[in-house]
Amino acid sequence: FVAMRHETDYPIAEGRIVSSAGLDIGVGQFPEHFEERQVPHSNALQGMTVDGRPYLVGPLARFNLNADRLPPDILALAERAGLAPGCRNPFKSLLARQVETIYAFREAARLARAYVPPEPSFVEGPLRAGIGHGITEAPRGICYHRYEVAKDGAIVAATIVPPTSQNQRQIELDLVSVAERYHELDDDDLQWRCEQAIRNYDPCISCATHFLKLDVERA
Repeated sequence: FVAMRHETDYPIAEGRIVSSAGLDIGVGQFPEHFEERQVPHSNALQGMTVDGRPYLVGPLARFNLNADRLPPDILALAERAGLAPGCRNPFKSLLARQVETIYAFREAARLARAYVPPEPSFVEGPLRAGIGHGITEAPRGICYHRYEVAKDGAIVAATIVPPTSQNQRQIELDLVSVAERYHELDDDDLQWRCEQAIRNYDPCISCATHFLKLDVERA
């Protein structure tokens, strides 16, 4: 699991990058630990650690790494629904999304009640050359941005690593596991089960209705 972690709050837009393997780094260190690779069988880049290991981002990763940042009553609701810290069942990511939705509504209401229009509404900044990094927690998981800016303000290099590419390798591994476990199903039911496994990650590719073409070769 990989997610952001804030000093006090459930992470959304601020924090460090942590993992279930003990990683704890600043946002600017992301390229030192993670990368995207091209694989022969796909046009989609696959995110992995620099030593080639897959990892998981998204609601289940956030929950497992930040459950102690949730209000006690919301955490109690999660446990009543069958979701507890340490859960490794990817199909329970839907429960994690529901828990986060409750938290998001509460946080949105708190921010709205406390809002005071700033004065001024923005801060002027002089143009200068530099490199900037940023990460936020999108619903699907962490989204990393890196921009290199010239002294005239032009962006000369940009890198965006979305959560779908970071989960891509793990999605493929899950499909292998599903196919091995449910190979006795007929083709239609097996495809339905594979689609469930893919959509569980809420990847961008599942926005299309018919996104999976399954060819089954049975021994």
